[in-house]
Amino acid sequence: MKVVIISDTHGLFRSKSMQPIPDGDLLIHCGDVSNVGYVNEIKDFIMWFSEQPHKRKIFIGGNHDFGLQTKMDELEEAIKDAEAHGVTYLQDSGVEIDGLKFWGSPWTPEFSDWAFMKGRGEGTGRIGEVWEKIPDDTDVLITHGPPRLMNTLDYTTYGNINVGCDDLMFRINQLPNLKLNCFGHIHGGYGTKEIDGKIFVNASTCTEMYRPTNEAIVVDLN
Repeated sequence: MKVVIISDTHGLFRSKSMQPIPDGDLLIHCGDVSNVGYVNEIKDFIMWFSEQPHKRKIFIGGNHDFGLQTKMDELEEAIKDAEAHGVTYLQDSGVEIDGLKFWGSPWTPEFSDWAFMKGRGEGTGRIGEVWEKIPDDTDVLITHGPPRLMNTLDYTTYGNINVGCDDLMFRINQLPNLKLNCFGHIHGGYGTKEIDGKIFVNASTCTEMYRPTNEAIVVDLN
C-alpha cells in the first residue's frame, strides 16, 4: 500500500504555494486542517479532501480544529457525505483497510488554550488515558502530535526543546504490530525516522513560518 501523508495545512490546502500531492492508495491528513477551527473552514477542507483522487482518505483533528471538538453536530452531515468519496474521519477510533488496522487520535499534551489537549501523565482525564485506548493490534497510528523522539521529529526552535509525548512513546513501545506512526503539530520537526523497525513521520505541510511548502511524505507499507 502506497500511503501519502500530509498534516498541518492550516486552511492553506488551496494555496498555490502548496506542493502537489503524489498519487497513492491512501491519503492521510494528521490534523490542523483549519486555521482557527471555524465550521466553514473545516467544511471547506472536507470538500477539498473528498476531491483528492486517492481511493481511500483518512483525516483526524488537531489543536487548531476547535469545530471538530465542540461543533460536531454541525459537521456530521459533511463528514457522512464525504464517506461516499472514500473519506474516513477518526477520533479515538479505528478502521481496517486492506488488512491493515489504522487508529487515529487528535489529542496532544496541554499547552495554552487549544483544542484536543490533556495534561501529561497517567490518571483520569490525562493523556495517558487516551493512549490506553489504542488497540494492541494497531498497524498504523495517526496522531496529531509526536511521541517523544529526542533531537528529531518533535523538536521545535521555539524554545529549542523537544516537546513530544513520553506517554505516547511508552504506549507505542507496547504495540507489537506497529509499522507506522504519522503525525504533525511540530512544524519544525518535519521529516522521517525509523526506530526499531517502526517508521515515524512528521508530515507537517506548513513550515514554522506557516508556509505550506513542505512536500507530502510517501511510505510504502507491505
